[in-house]
Amino acid sequence: MSAAPPMMPPMTEQMTDRDFRPDADWWRGAVIYQIYPRSFQDHNGDGIGDLVGITERLEYVADLGVDAIWLSPFFTSPMKDFGYDVSNYRDVDPIFGTLGDFDRLVEKAHSLGLKVIIDQVISHCSDKHPWFQESRVSRTNDRSDWFVWADPNPDGTPPNNWLSIFGGSAWTWDSRRMQYYLHNFLASQPDLNFHNPAVQDALLDIMRFWLERGIDGFRLDTVNFYFHSEGLESNPVVKAEDFNASTAPAVNPYNFQEHLYDKSRPENLKFLQRLRALMDEYPGKTTVGEIGDSQHQLDIMAQYTSGNDKLHMAYTFDYLGGSFDAKHFRQSIDATETSAPGGWICLAFSNHDVVRHASRWATHGQQDQFVRLASTLLLSMKGSVCLYQGEELGLTEAELSFEDLVDPYGIEFWPEFKGRDGCRTPMVWQSTAPLGGFSTAAKSWLPVPFDHLGRAADLQIASNDSVLHHYRAMLGFRKQHPALQQGGIKTLDAPEGVLAFTRAAKGENLFCAFNMTDQPVIYALPEEMDLRPSGAPGISEEPVGGSLSLGPFAAYIGTLAGR
Repeated sequence: MSAAPPMMPPMTEQMTDRDFRPDADWWRGAVIYQIYPRSFQDHNGDGIGDLVGITERLEYVADLGVDAIWLSPFFTSPMKDFGYDVSNYRDVDPIFGTLGDFDRLVEKAHSLGLKVIIDQVISHCSDKHPWFQESRVSRTNDRSDWFVWADPNPDGTPPNNWLSIFGGSAWTWDSRRMQYYLHNFLASQPDLNFHNPAVQDALLDIMRFWLERGIDGFRLDTVNFYFHSEGLESNPVVKAEDFNASTAPAVNPYNFQEHLYDKSRPENLKFLQRLRALMDEYPGKTTVGEIGDSQHQLDIMAQYTSGNDKLHMAYTFDYLGGSFDAKHFRQSIDATETSAPGGWICLAFSNHDVVRHASRWATHGQQDQFVRLASTLLLSMKGSVCLYQGEELGLTEAELSFEDLVDPYGIEFWPEFKGRDGCRTPMVWQSTAPLGGFSTAAKSWLPVPFDHLGRAADLQIASNDSVLHHYRAMLGFRKQHPALQQGGIKTLDAPEGVLAFTRAAKGENLFCAFNMTDQPVIYALPEEMDLRPSGAPGISEEPVGGSLSLGPFAAYIGTLAGR
């Protein structure tokens, strides 16, 4: 049964306009469900997911208990990077449907109480976009400086040492202009020149177009890549002690540079203020930025989300990579609290760009228990949360052959890095249906792994002991507790392998402990700690005699009495 639309209060004489204004802070502590349109549900039978298919599955999403959906790009695109190379920002690619299909999706989502957030990929566009087609014709046309063009060095080499995340130089030669153009990703994804006010105006006007269509916010792709240094200085070599492979895979030479000049520039702050001014014209809308900067990500998040005049929230790669251990998580939580006390983080363990955490972190034989623990932990931490489609089923990373790959990133760095296709395979809805009920086509755009069928949604809906059931229960528990949605966080000393913290808000205080190992642990609690059962799902042990027994990958959430 689908979730019922929220009931409107009856009209009374005492009601004012304020009663009908949207909740401006709905995003703070919200849970957002990411949908990768190519892989969610295929309606027209071509093997590729589409907007009508998403609309047909929205009751499932609403029943999870999330607050919003985030749609990865569905705009017109040559699909060199599967929609992250946009050739028309104001239309839907025919693969996914029409603008009318999009409008009906938004209407259906809103009727189910779901907000709609869409991707905006504005740091770069497709080389097929009319803006770039015009820009590359000459050095004197009206859009000649809408992209980042530079003369070669005297020997014909690129102007500096900047690298593309997708491999090789970030510069490609254009024989018409006899200049290089900048692309931080594929050569078919030229970077827009944000130093040009006309470019900023055009992009903000595009965002207004979607706000007028009723969307509730934007996820901003590579938000710290908008500006480059106009001096085009070469990046320095990263110090050995600062080497960090969270932004790009370890085999990528992109990690060898400290990216001081090609991204994360201070000029970005003024543009984000312009963006926030636009958003504030539409009450209740939000922004979440993706920050990819291994060495400076927390400082950037603090700059971008503090002060209520830039982004509402942002996410880093602290939890989309790294290790699943208590020490790393405590350090990351404490660093966030120290570096960005006035900011707001959006947490995620999986998304469309990284290996699914059920495979990335669960290297043992207790996978379901691990996945339950990970969901309880994620939904107990401070911040808003993004869940990636299939995460609630405990889906693992798909093992694909080279012949199955379509991601240019994986093809470039195979076999040491297999790209992003393994986390983008289709959702599995029915365990016995061809292609798991994703499509009626003979073949889907990526294979449906056989081992995913045993985790199909229909099987898990029917089982009260499933991973899906646990996600639903934990999402419901989170909504009942203000401390988990918007409360503060304070980490505590705990036995090795255990992460512990308190969450507090509106007179409610919760104690949370997580055994992040595959061995049982005894946690001797502080003498002054008086705990009461909280009713959290999956909690089987209460403290006895001042000690808390935590089995392998077990969690505990209790109410601190008298506080």
